Amino acid sequence: MLLTEELGLSALHKCTSTDSSPCCLVDSNQRLFSGGGKGRSWKWKDMLRFPHISQCMELAKTLERDYYSLCVKQPIGRQLFRLFCQSKPELQHCNSLLDQMGEYEVKSDEEKRSFGMQIINRFLSRQGLCVLGIHLRLLCFYSDLHEYLSGAPFLQYQQSMYFDRFLQWKMVERQPVTKHIFRQYRLLGKGGFGEVWAFQARASGKMYACKKLEKTHVKKGKGEAMALNEKQILETLNSRFVVSLAYAYETKQSLCLVLTIMNGGDLRFHIYNMGTSGLEQDRVQFYAAEVCCGLHHLHQMNIVYRDLKPENILLDDNGHIRISDLGLAVTLSEGNLVRGRVGTLGYMAPEVIGNDYYGLSPDWWGLGCLVYEMTAGRSPFKRKGERVIGKEMERRIQEEEEEYGKIFSNETKDFCRLLLTKDPRDRLGCQGSGVYGIKSHPFFRTINFRRLEAGVIEPPFKPDPRAVYCQDVQDIDEFSTVKGVILGRADNDFYIKFNTGSVAIPWQTEMIEMGCFKELNVFGPQGSRPPDLDWTQTPAPVSPKRSLLDRLFRRHVGHTPVGSRRHKSDSSTMDSASLLSTTI
Repeated sequence: MLLTEELGLSALHKCTSTDSSPCCLVDSNQRLFSGGGKGRSWKWKDMLRFPHISQCMELAKTLERDYYSLCVKQPIGRQLFRLFCQSKPELQHCNSLLDQMGEYEVKSDEEKRSFGMQIINRFLSRQGLCVLGIHLRLLCFYSDLHEYLSGAPFLQYQQSMYFDRFLQWKMVERQPVTKHIFRQYRLLGKGGFGEVWAFQARASGKMYACKKLEKTHVKKGKGEAMALNEKQILETLNSRFVVSLAYAYETKQSLCLVLTIMNGGDLRFHIYNMGTSGLEQDRVQFYAAEVCCGLHHLHQMNIVYRDLKPENILLDDNGHIRISDLGLAVTLSEGNLVRGRVGTLGYMAPEVIGNDYYGLSPDWWGLGCLVYEMTAGRSPFKRKGERVIGKEMERRIQEEEEEYGKIFSNETKDFCRLLLTKDPRDRLGCQGSGVYGIKSHPFFRTINFRRLEAGVIEPPFKPDPRAVYCQDVQDIDEFSTVKGVILGRADNDFYIKFNTGSVAIPWQTEMIEMGCFKELNVFGPQGSRPPDLDWTQTPAPVSPKRSLLDRLFRRHVGHTPVGSRRHKSDSSTMDSASLLSTTI
């Protein structure tokens, strides 16, 4: 294994059990929930309290006024812009058309034509559109619609109370993030630089996996660049097929990445620990298709993953997968290649082993290895139960052809062979057609990628909420600080780059999914401005929070007779300290 699990934490997001009882992430028979409104702090509304609009003026001056960022990509921004359009009779049809277009995108191929014609007949003039096919007509109009909305309607929106409310949400989103906004539950796994814990956001109740990188371990292992690289890549991604980074912050001892929690185990467990090794064909196709989509999303941003293997593919509660552990991923500069022997031996492409320059090709090799292993119940270049040393594994990958048994269908065999081509120039996915050559292969003939990317296809396997999809892990000790490692000013400069707080899109998604947006996004009667959005009103002063110590002292001092104030005060101080100690 080469540079593969230093940050990866091989048990990331997977539960660990110390006995055979059906528990997952918390004691008893309940797995950690990720929806509803359960688990909110009773102070959740205070934690998400809007500032008065007058306190958002600095943000209003500096916020980039880009239509697609504010009204399309950011979930709360999109919701508020839609509310604004709904408040304008002349724009209400735009909302209706956007809704219809959203439905059209997830229709099956059989339904698309008739539904598309309904949209055209309802919203569009047939004159001048007969030359184009239905799909192209709608695509052109969809683009034109957003171009129209980005003009005068977007300018009007920025003068409305809906945009002011968006500024309030952004202020809440940008509040400092500390450990106190989360509850910490049980340990999920350990890795080279730290641990993974189950966390819950106190304001919303949403469950996460927190990867805690111990600062002294990171410094001793010279892992600063690797940690920052993973964090920066994760915060730029927004894919349902890659784990999302919701928060990044630091404590005195740790650097913390708060990520999507995945309760369904990893593919390695499902391949080897669920009866006969290997998976059914429909599961192989489904997981391979979702991994393909995840890799495509990474590649669209010029990111090569470089560590594709079953341990890094995680299942959620519904049976969908996400790619995890991006510590070895690298962003390619435009038109350039990279070189480096990184990854896990057994899944590394020949060009990586040979220390050649490469682009995105190692990821498609990894997909071939993954499909082979899911099908055969073993990796392509070693037999079941065989132990292969490093040099021999490298030789096999570079020189030998993989073997295919009867379990491989003709389509699966051809698909794997094309992906496991030694020369990356001839490998499927690395030629002119790119990822579309992979998606159009007969292996994926039953997969509708458009519906898959929309998340509307039901997975062939749904994890049992009563089951534990991991091997028992005994005696997980607390991760200790490395002695003799001193953190200095240069380290603080690095921590500042790491400690950036909430990530916009995942945080806004959390607010919407957990019901916080619906409960807090309230306006005045008949759509009027509420007091916190009224520019003519001054914000009410916020009374400072009194600490427990302050309340205890104040209570005792308040009942002290004037004549014996000093003596009683000393006594009260001692009593309060004792009481505080007892309370803690």
